[in-house]
This record gives sequence, C-alpha cells and structure tokens, in this order.
Amino acid sequence: MDEGDFELLHSSEWRGLFQHIQGRAKLYVGVFVLGFVAGYPTAEILIEWFLDADGFIPEGVQIIILQPLEVILLQLRIAAQIGFGLLVATLILDLAWSGKSVLSRASRSVTEGAGVTKSAMVLLTILVLGGLGAAYAHTVLIPFLLQYLSEDAAASGLQSTWQLQSWIGFVTGLYFSSIVGFQVPVAIVVLLRAGVIERNAMIENRGFLWFAALFLGALISPPDPISLFLVGGPMLVLFELTLVYDRAFAPRE
Repeated sequence: MDEGDFELLHSSEWRGLFQHIQGRAKLYVGVFVLGFVAGYPTAEILIEWFLDADGFIPEGVQIIILQPLEVILLQLRIAAQIGFGLLVATLILDLAWSGKSVLSRASRSVTEGAGVTKSAMVLLTILVLGGLGAAYAHTVLIPFLLQYLSEDAAASGLQSTWQLQSWIGFVTGLYFSSIVGFQVPVAIVVLLRAGVIERNAMIENRGFLWFAALFLGALISPPDPISLFLVGGPMLVLFELTLVYDRAFAPRE
C-alpha cells in the first residue's frame, strides 16, 4: 500500500472537520446524556420484557441474581448503549447535513448543505437499517447463540445457570451491535457524498477496511468468536453492497 493511498483529506480539510466536530461537542454530549437519562427507565422495561418473552431463556436454563446492585448496573449499561446509539445517529445526520459544506469552507470553496429533504431521507434510512439490524438480532443472531450456548453446556454435563447481568448484557449487546453494524451503508454513503472519503481509496484499501469492520465488530459485539463472525459478517456484506450501490447510483459530475 502506497503512503498516499489512504490520504482521504488534505490537512486543511481534516482541520476543518475536526473543528466542526469540536464545535458540536456540546450537542453530541447532550444527545448522549439525553439518551442515557431516557434509557435508564427504558432499561427496566426491557429487562422485564426479556424475562417474560419467549425464546430468550432456553429450556433447562435458570436465571439467577448474585448481587443486589446487579439490576441497577445492568440498567446503566443498557442506558449507555442507548445513548451511544443516539450519538452515532446524530453524527451521521450531522455529516449528511453539513459535512460537505464544512470541507468546502476548509478548502475555501462554497457548497450548500444537504437540505431538509436529504437529511430526512438519511434519518429514515437510519431507522430502516436499525430496524433490519434489530430484526436480524431477534430472529437469527440471539436465538441461535443462546440455543448454541445452552446445548454446549448440556453436552458437557453442566447445569445451565446464567447470571442475570451476563445474560441480558449478552442479549442487549447483540441487539446494540446489530443495530449499529447495520448503519454501515448509510454511514459510507454519507461520507462519500460529503467528500470525506473517496470510492477509489476504499476499493484500493478493501483489505484494511475488512479488518477494520471485523475489529469494530469485536468491539461492539459480545466477546466470543461466533458473535464476532455473526456480527462482523453482515457488516462486510453491507460494505460490499454499498460499494455496488454507489457505483450504480453515484451522482455524475
């Protein structure tokens, strides 16, 4: 790989983008705090739903609580995931709205922002992809992994006793990683349209980006190889499909 292959922005543009993000820091922090505060009581409802829903507790598995603060810590963890999810959506919307104009100002050219219509389309796409990610986690990822773990323990002659915090943390982590991971298409398209990245640079560095996607999957998914593959795999597929979409529908200059 040549040194200049992955130079996506000039130094002035990097500086302009960084200054823009720095200027919006209060907004980003506010969005995270809002999601965290609203997510805390929501987490209690989610925990009760997981306990009562079918398919989340495999046959023969017993859920136990080991410490009094376990539920509170679990609510804090889920609230942080909700806050981070809102933050990711805000970052994508912000880049869709003003990313191109920020880079244009940094390079001393004039370009208008995305406009309300395009930003609304981006928001709708985020919601649709998030819904698809949640559906994938609910119908494929979670049932398969929970059943696999339960059968693996039974095959070893072990009694399946799962701690409440570990079990729900595992399930919500899969939901969270799927919802965030399914945002790959909209994130890439927004970055391409804003001029933050170039298509040729992405193609030339596909191997690096595949590694980055798997690494991101490892960060946001529960810490086991099967979860990594089932979370990172769809991200790679979505990445390739996004490149095909961009080649077919990219605006011609």
